[in-house]
Amino acid sequence: MATRVRLAAAHAAPIFLAARDTTQKAICWIEQAARNKANLVVFPESFISAFPIWSALRPPTDNHDLFQRMVQESIYADGEEMQAVRATARKCNIMVSLGFSEKVRTSSATLFNSNMIIDSRGNVRVHHRKLVPTFFEKLTWSPGDGYGLRVADTEFGKIGALICGENTNPLARYALIAQGEQIHISTWPAIWPTRLPSQRALEGHDSQPDATGKANYDNVAANRTRAAAHCFEAKCFGVLCAGMLGSDAINLISSSSSHLKQSMEQSQRAATMFLDPTGALIRGFMIDDAASVYHPAEFLQHKEGILYADVNLADCVEGKQYHDTAGGYQRMDVFDLQVNRTRQQPVRFAQTVDWEQTTFPHNRDG
Repeated sequence: MATRVRLAAAHAAPIFLAARDTTQKAICWIEQAARNKANLVVFPESFISAFPIWSALRPPTDNHDLFQRMVQESIYADGEEMQAVRATARKCNIMVSLGFSEKVRTSSATLFNSNMIIDSRGNVRVHHRKLVPTFFEKLTWSPGDGYGLRVADTEFGKIGALICGENTNPLARYALIAQGEQIHISTWPAIWPTRLPSQRALEGHDSQPDATGKANYDNVAANRTRAAAHCFEAKCFGVLCAGMLGSDAINLISSSSSHLKQSMEQSQRAATMFLDPTGALIRGFMIDDAASVYHPAEFLQHKEGILYADVNLADCVEGKQYHDTAGGYQRMDVFDLQVNRTRQQPVRFAQTVDWEQTTFPHNRDG
């Protein structure tokens, strides 16, 4: 196993509610990361093909058309879009972590907030569905299961992923730590508004309070706090990969409401960054392909791009001397965690019976 790994995080906006176009964008960015010698490229939560931020901003009675489009532009885990991404990973010899809104063949409208880790040969190593949709996400996505609580043991380390609010779940995090995770991927939406700012705030008179005077959720601090805690406890590297909110999304969601448009435009943007096994920020870099110039950057927030970092997995070892939370610092005689990794299905058929042949056994074809 290689110990030195180049990580790439795509701080990018989808082509809003357009699965094929967003897939093509992902392919182009995978190819770019591979040209720059990345071993793993990570995409944000629900990158294909939208994050349903409208459910935080508009009443459910206004969102039927958007939900219908979300269903239409979600993708199957084995569909043509994912097949194209897997083929690109194989062609470019690069691992890919991709967030997507997943539809299934057992229902015309059940969706999951999913993430897939694909190895450099194009094989799916982890297919995870978010355990519990967070807050307003429940209006779009169904609860997942424990099937994807797995760590991919790859040539570039043991890699695991959790989606957004799952990084607040200590048991889900521990399930990955206990598999020897060395690189932890956490994926996030572009914005996370918990309050619509007042008109005074939109006019610049207040610092983002709503009508009650309470400020919005600081998702940059919250995301980093959760990811840093995991890195410190797991003694692993962290890739925080957040989405961007494009003008196409803002215009469609706001419709004719200038207040909604301003609210989205002024909402705090999430940040993409890397953390070391102590939870500290790693100074990454961007690469100018044309000039082959490296530009140092601690994080990406307000513009699209690929952030890179070179890490040494050997650095995951030292901290284990102090707190090996799934090893020498664990009391397995005291604590016992069981994880059900069965993929849940809406129905299980015990057997398949040919009714006609059972009832009329002499009725044979021909």
